[in-house]
Parts: sequence; C-alpha cells; structure tokens
Amino acid sequence: MKKLFVASLILLLGTSLMAQETKTDKVLFKLPSVNVTDMNGKKINTAELSNNGKPFIISFWATWCKPCVKELTTIREVYQDWQTETGVKLIAVSIDDSRSSAQVKTLANGKNWEYEIILDQNSDFKRAMNVNAVPHTFIVNGKGEIVWQHTSFSEGSELELIRLVKKLNAGEPLPK
Repeated sequence: MKKLFVASLILLLGTSLMAQETKTDKVLFKLPSVNVTDMNGKKINTAELSNNGKPFIISFWATWCKPCVKELTTIREVYQDWQTETGVKLIAVSIDDSRSSAQVKTLANGKNWEYEIILDQNSDFKRAMNVNAVPHTFIVNGKGEIVWQHTSFSEGSELELIRLVKKLNAGEPLPK
C-alpha cells in the first residue's frame, strides 16, 4: 500500500511538472504596454502590436549596429517570400536616441526595408522587453505573447527564424 501511495505521488508530481514545463515552453511573457512612435511621429502602444492574429517578429536594432543592419538587410532579401508563405510581419524597433534617430528613416529607405519601423528613443520598450544587447529578435504569437527570443546575428540565422515561424503556424512548440 505504501509503495502504491509513493508511486501515485511521484506520478502526480511528474505530471504537474511536465504541465508547467509545457506552459513555459510556449509563452515566455506578454508584450508590455509602452508608448513609442513610428517614423512619422504617430504614437503606438506596444501592447497593441499585432498581425491580425498571425505571428510576427520584433527585431531591436540601431543604426550604429553593423550586425543589426546586416540582419535586417539579409531578411529583406527573403521577406516577401516569408510573408507569402507564412503571413509573418517584421517590426523593426530602433533604439537610436533622439540625436541619431533622424538617421533611421534615411537608412531604412536606403536599404529598401519594407518593415514597420518603430522608434524607441527613450529605450522604454527596450527595458520593458529586457533587451540588453542588439540585435535582439523576438517571435510573437497571434495573441501578443513572446514565444521565442534570440540575441546576435550570423549568416543563416534568418533560416532558423523562418523555420520557427513555420513551426508556430503549424501549432508546434518552440524552443526557449
């Protein structure tokens, strides 16, 4: 009887732990509510960022960050295909301060980036998302929940990014 009780307790605890693991694997945290602006000065609340119920990517970057510019330029080359295949949208969040934010529009237009670009001049959104270094990329599910994040960029990283978006669209769990 004692062995049955112990076995039942172990099974119950194991099931409970697996349920918690599954939950944290899927959602890291929700988008915080921070006021930022777009390149035309329109105010945006970050908690309202969306892609009509589809996943989207948030990429924190800066004009002075060479890996950031390389990442966004590399993605630009395949972005239309990504949108056609998955419906994903990329939101590029510039962390340039008020002195260098004037360069954001010029750089983005010069690189033909077709992304939604947000200016986080006071780094409020950056802090709320716990971004310590750029580039820092997040995948957000259709409910505004962060389900994956990654820092840095190397050639081929964009392939992993779209692979994960496809997994999310298929309802498969993503790695942390």
